[in-house]
Amino acid sequence: MKRKASLFISTTLFATAFFVVVFVANQLIELAGHLGSLHPGAGALLIILSSAIISFVLFFGFRFFSLPSKPSLPDDENSKAMAPYLSFMTGRVPIHPRHPEPVKHKKDQRWLRTNLKLLDTDSLNITREIATRNFFVGAFAQNTSYGTTTSLINNLKVVWNIYTLHNREQHLREFIILARSVYEYLPLSDFKKEDIQAHIKPIIQSAFSNTLSSLLPAGNLLAPFFLNLFLAGATNTYLTCLAGIIATRHCQTMTKEDQKEIIQQSTFEASFMLKEIIRECNPILSVTISNAIKKAGLESLDTMQSPSAGSGMAKDIVSHLASSLKSMLKENG
Repeated sequence: MKRKASLFISTTLFATAFFVVVFVANQLIELAGHLGSLHPGAGALLIILSSAIISFVLFFGFRFFSLPSKPSLPDDENSKAMAPYLSFMTGRVPIHPRHPEPVKHKKDQRWLRTNLKLLDTDSLNITREIATRNFFVGAFAQNTSYGTTTSLINNLKVVWNIYTLHNREQHLREFIILARSVYEYLPLSDFKKEDIQAHIKPIIQSAFSNTLSSLLPAGNLLAPFFLNLFLAGATNTYLTCLAGIIATRHCQTMTKEDQKEIIQQSTFEASFMLKEIIRECNPILSVTISNAIKKAGLESLDTMQSPSAGSGMAKDIVSHLASSLKSMLKENG
């Protein structure tokens, strides 16, 4: 079935491209004929200019969509394949502005690792910034199409920014392969129940951290609402952290040994980054929600009518409670 589908798609794309080329060529020839009747050299000039533009688009389009020639990944640092792969990496990775030896002619493994370490810091800062943004997207727009779409776009931004940070030349197919690899490493992409616990643990720990427990009002009926927002935001943040760190490790992989440790190392680093982001975001989210609830409560209590003469006891009690709550909210807020 997969083979038939691939054959059908390939044939359809080829036929579509063929008819587009024929149509464009026919229109250019017809337009060149009309211009040639006005001036003898106008038609030929149009053909030359159009051919140059089409060749330019095809050349750079081919470079953008093609995959770079990449040597095989060495088994370890002592492998014979290490030398050509090291040469490939030093040629593709941009030189970091803060590198202590930016103009060194012979770029060895030590030079490359120093450069990658500096790029790693920039990658983590990019991941942290967008993951923080995704915390509030997950908290306020959970279970909505807008929240899901925004989170997905932000995750793709993380992977794309890290990819461009580590590669002087960008290739669309190479980026798609990287994005696919990141997706396959994320939880639930290939469901394995034994792996879920390792990913849920940091989310639960951050949600029940001392910072959060001190922010939630004790005995308040809105505590579950607060906790639900924090859990949704923490989950969204963790996935973004994991995606960014996995993309970074993929771009900086130098041996097959490094490749085997990607998921374990990424999970640990994502958990640590999640704790830092939650520590900063929890107070902001808590204060924002508390102020919104107090404001909404005061506005609702303001609409409460005072008891009129002859009103029942129940209405008197409700009015008295509303007045007391309003005073408490104003004193505390």
